[in-house]
Amino acid sequence: QVQVVESGGGLVQPGGSLNLSCVAPGFEFDLYTMGWYRQAPGDERERVAQISSKFIRDYADSVKGRFTISRDNAKDTVYLQMTDLKPEDTAVYYCHAQSDYGPWNYWGQGTPVTVSS
Repeated sequence: QVQVVESGGGLVQPGGSLNLSCVAPGFEFDLYTMGWYRQAPGDERERVAQISSKFIRDYADSVKGRFTISRDNAKDTVYLQMTDLKPEDTAVYYCHAQSDYGPWNYWGQGTPVTVSS
């Protein structure tokens, strides 16, 4: 059974750090591009970072130098390390899996991140 489960969100002060995790068993994890997206109230969902099955990373300009995406295929897990957080990073963060070899894709339920003093 496919599962995509995020964790690690919460409340943090500006300048602080958070580490998000996404466990995604039930499919061939190592053949999927894994991504982190976020959606703030009233905004469209945007891609924050992604890491391909070949470990090629890509980041949104707004988070370059502050966020790091990584994956552990042995644990079916993708991580998002977030540093120097800003109030504009406040959003619900979603994990997404996209097959590199077909149309299959899966979303998690999201984990909220609030950056506020």
